[in-house]
Amino acid sequence: MSLSHLSALKSRHADLDAKIANEERRPSPDTALLAQMKKQKLRLKEEMAATA
Repeated sequence: MSLSHLSALKSRHADLDAKIANEERRPSPDTALLAQMKKQKLRLKEEMAATA
């Protein structure tokens, strides 16, 4: 896997991390959206680990 692909994965992972943090700070966070974003983040993390 190319270095640019790994960089893109890391960027998407960081973006999701920020979105999750923002959603968790809201007075009434959307739990379904949080669960979906956390699953996406986990998949990205697993893909990054597989490329390392």
